[in-house]
Amino acid sequence: MAKELASENSKFDEENSKMSPHKKGGWITFPFISGSILGVGLAMGGATSNLLVYLVEKYNVRSIDAAQIVNIISGSLSLAPVVGAIVADAFFGCYSVLIFSSAIQLLSLVIFALTAVIQSLRPTPCAVPGTDSCQTASKGQLTMLYGGVALLCIATAGTRFNQATMGASQFDRVEDQAVFFNWFFIFMYAAAIGSSTAIVYIQDSVSWALGFALGMGASAISLAFLLLGSNYYHKPAPQGSPFTGLARVVAATLRKLKIKMEPQATASYFRGHDDMGSLTPSPSFSIFNRAALITEGNTNPDGSIAKPWKLCTVREVEDFKAIIRILPLWSSSIFLSISIGCQLNLSVLQALTMDRSIGPHFSIPAGSMVVPSLTAFVVFLTFLDRVLFPIWHWLTHHSPSPLQRIGLGHFINVVSMMTSALVERRRATVIHSHEAEVHPGWIVPMSAVWLMLPLALAGGAEALHFPGQVGLYYQEFPKALKNTSTGMMAVLIALGFYLSTAFLGVIRHATTWLPDDLNHSRLEKVYWLFAVLVTINFGYYLVCAKFYKYQNTNSTEKDSVGEVSAI
Repeated sequence: MAKELASENSKFDEENSKMSPHKKGGWITFPFISGSILGVGLAMGGATSNLLVYLVEKYNVRSIDAAQIVNIISGSLSLAPVVGAIVADAFFGCYSVLIFSSAIQLLSLVIFALTAVIQSLRPTPCAVPGTDSCQTASKGQLTMLYGGVALLCIATAGTRFNQATMGASQFDRVEDQAVFFNWFFIFMYAAAIGSSTAIVYIQDSVSWALGFALGMGASAISLAFLLLGSNYYHKPAPQGSPFTGLARVVAATLRKLKIKMEPQATASYFRGHDDMGSLTPSPSFSIFNRAALITEGNTNPDGSIAKPWKLCTVREVEDFKAIIRILPLWSSSIFLSISIGCQLNLSVLQALTMDRSIGPHFSIPAGSMVVPSLTAFVVFLTFLDRVLFPIWHWLTHHSPSPLQRIGLGHFINVVSMMTSALVERRRATVIHSHEAEVHPGWIVPMSAVWLMLPLALAGGAEALHFPGQVGLYYQEFPKALKNTSTGMMAVLIALGFYLSTAFLGVIRHATTWLPDDLNHSRLEKVYWLFAVLVTINFGYYLVCAKFYKYQNTNSTEKDSVGEVSAI
């Protein structure tokens, strides 16, 4: 990988010497952006990886309630980047938003550290956290903690996926952008591994204050890296709100619904002075073509638009259609995110009831149970990029398409949920054999290492469907919505966490499967329910993929029917 980066850098230098001295971007920006990605990831993980345990042990929150609170917080942290992407697209550009958000992240880590240092900012410690005898946190204490969370949301809004967009915008070639996206996810997940192991271990075994202080340091280093590369970045200017054009398409279509459409060949459509695309809109979703249909009074004598809410360009209509086409595929990943969110948090709660010792002197922090998933992601993505995909290309003479990657990820996720159910079945069997269902807080004599297998499978699945989706959206979305395209994954992750909270809430109220004491639960049934639902969702994805046809992807000439057959 180092050789590849050196090669790319040399190519950039060679090309750059032939160009204007003002040419910016390229692989020379990679060290600065990657340093920023690592720092932001370590700081984020330092604040959130062990948050569930922090709530249970330091704020005396009941375990299932804590899991639901963390899901809501995780959902907010995941949804926030959509707002940041829109702001970057429309008003300030990626770079300015990244600088501001990195500074806010540093401030949020300061607040987290203060909650750990100052005892009065937390409730009185409890011997058995989560029981009725524990003192609950006051409004002031929760306000301080959630204030730090709110600032972290603002910071995440401007950093997480704007980093991906800014990095990709440094390159003109699709191949370079694809390589960058792979590296983006490798660095992001590597940072998550570091925070979920080293920082979580320090928080559990040494000091919560020191753990949060390390996050502060990582945040400061991230900001420094970003500023150091300022002179080398290509900084695309904001394009104005892209959603105005989309809204105009809907408004113009509705206003012309009663107009009788002429045949496509004879109708007159408004292309716009700067639009070098087709003279006529595509036949798909033809109801929206009337938005670009020129009618009396819609244009000025010089040919410009006289009534912008009654006439759009052909390009704006086609941009709107591109989003409509991809929404079914996007929606098929919503329940995928729900299942992943529930699996991760329930695994942490399972780990709290199991034997986490490795050898006589080391115990795995419960908050580090996410590490197998993160590690599997990095290892599997590297294996895919360096071994499996080159072999695939050698055998088939083309690279696997985004739809194929996403489909394989769906399938492995189904296997992961089934494995979680089987592991929980074994845990429940051990509890029953010791007749320990009525003993709250009892540690099950079963190694928490068993939880690593389903989580590693989930990480391998993410290595397929996560980069596949980001690459698909970035390629298929209109140019004016490139930041927003990477933010589509943020919406998916947010919906997953929010809806997983609601899903667990419904299960708790409709069944007796999830009491506060996990040793008295029927968690196995919850996992089997997820396994059934993600299988049904996989079928829905296959249907969506079968009927989808690429619009802008140059890496494949096959249609989606052939790709689904390959899956």
